[in-house]
Amino acid sequence: MQLHPKGVDSTPCGADAGPRFVRHNPSLRRPHQSVGPATRPGTWRSACPPADRTPVPRRSRMGDAHPLLAALSSARHGALHRRVLLTVSAMFFFDLADLNTFAFAAPAIRRAHLFTVDDIAFVTALAFAGMAVGAILGGRFADQVGRRRVMTGSVVLFSAASVVNALVTAVGAMAAARFATGFGLGAMTSVAITYLSEVTPAARRGRVQATALGTGLVGIPVVAFTARGLTADDPGGWRALFVIGALGVLLVPFLMRLPESPRWLLARGRSAEAVRVTRAFVPDWEPSADALAAPPAPAGRPRFSELFAVGQRRNTVALMVLWLFGLVGFYGFQSWVPTLLADHGQDFAKSMTMSAVTTIGAVPGAFLAWPFIDRYPRKHLAVVLGLVVAALGIGYGLSSSVVAVVVFGTLVAALSQTFIAVLYSYTPEVFPTRLRTAGAGLGNGVGRIGNVIAPLVVAAIYTTPGLGYIAVFVFIAGCWLVATATVFFFGVDTRGRSLETLHDAAAAPVASAAPVSQRIGE
Repeated sequence: MQLHPKGVDSTPCGADAGPRFVRHNPSLRRPHQSVGPATRPGTWRSACPPADRTPVPRRSRMGDAHPLLAALSSARHGALHRRVLLTVSAMFFFDLADLNTFAFAAPAIRRAHLFTVDDIAFVTALAFAGMAVGAILGGRFADQVGRRRVMTGSVVLFSAASVVNALVTAVGAMAAARFATGFGLGAMTSVAITYLSEVTPAARRGRVQATALGTGLVGIPVVAFTARGLTADDPGGWRALFVIGALGVLLVPFLMRLPESPRWLLARGRSAEAVRVTRAFVPDWEPSADALAAPPAPAGRPRFSELFAVGQRRNTVALMVLWLFGLVGFYGFQSWVPTLLADHGQDFAKSMTMSAVTTIGAVPGAFLAWPFIDRYPRKHLAVVLGLVVAALGIGYGLSSSVVAVVVFGTLVAALSQTFIAVLYSYTPEVFPTRLRTAGAGLGNGVGRIGNVIAPLVVAAIYTTPGLGYIAVFVFIAGCWLVATATVFFFGVDTRGRSLETLHDAAAAPVASAAPVSQRIGE
């Protein structure tokens, strides 16, 4: 670059000449020019006319490179969104009802001398193992064949397995049926939270997830009271209890009428279908020529190893740790509290009553997230909730009066479900579309392993000399603190942001060099 004595580049402007720059001199500016941030004294600025500078397209505020994605993110919550929410909420109702049927049927099965305590523990562990496997494999499969197919298939599976639960009495057959039930439930959960996240406007994703979870939690007291009515006088009434889970098959016609995720369709290169579905969600959207242009489909099927590639590994590992320790803390408390109270000196009937009363907090706990979940960053909410639940758990362990136990227990039950609502919202938001259900399924699946190990670890702590009752609640609080620290140090702010923006932020070093047209299908 050649400079005149006054600091002006003498190289001519032109496509082949490269950019020209001048060092700004305030004394040389014209009367109508002002010294702005780009023209401070001593700084370099372009001397070529604006026509010589090629503008770089900016993304919308929502961060979507494709107009279809921008339409989905900024849409109003319309009729089709409400139908999706109603159907998925009903799925969660049968999901959580079916998950708890064996827990409420087990006392009647035990009373009929069909299973021993060890048999019941074995069947319960197999159900949770099935959930872990189903979440991981179902999530991976949904990234290949679509969200709707896997949701429908998982509902059919756990409904059919529930019928088998009602017909068998052998331990092995019941364990196999409960494993199949858990497989369907795990697959359904990981895919359903992803599907909701992908079709819901960015500003409402959290509230929609909280609504679906809160509705599903209603299934637990429904099963509890139904079990009381069916098994109180009829020794074989436990069989009818499993019919509640089997009724989930009634949702299949409604699931088949749901549209496929337009984000998944676009990621698979099925642009015309994606546009058609998006117009169903956003009726007043008029697709432009850019929206109608089909992006190139990703090369090959998504690989599970991509979850641990550069740019994604941090999110994947953080969510695995978050789910594992969060659910160990959650189920460690939930599964052992009645037994611990009874062994700690409380009357058995009173301990069961106190435990039942504390579960009342679960349903409003999920809805408690409603006013906050889309207003404040998810990671901040998760940190605050984790710290509060840890403190309340310690308070529960130190309490001796009935009132204190019930108050602390109810608050733990409520705020734990608030935390789960935030976790359901946060999990699918940090993965790209081509890996979203695989990532959500992996986190959920690892967390379900916590369902299996939490009761075992709590039992070991409780029976170890020198530890005992208080140590159990210290351990549970420690699990919540690990989950809290994980999201604090490794979490990202996902509130109200486009799913594509979130992925770009996580994988910026890898994706920033790729053209926009290549990144649409991620």
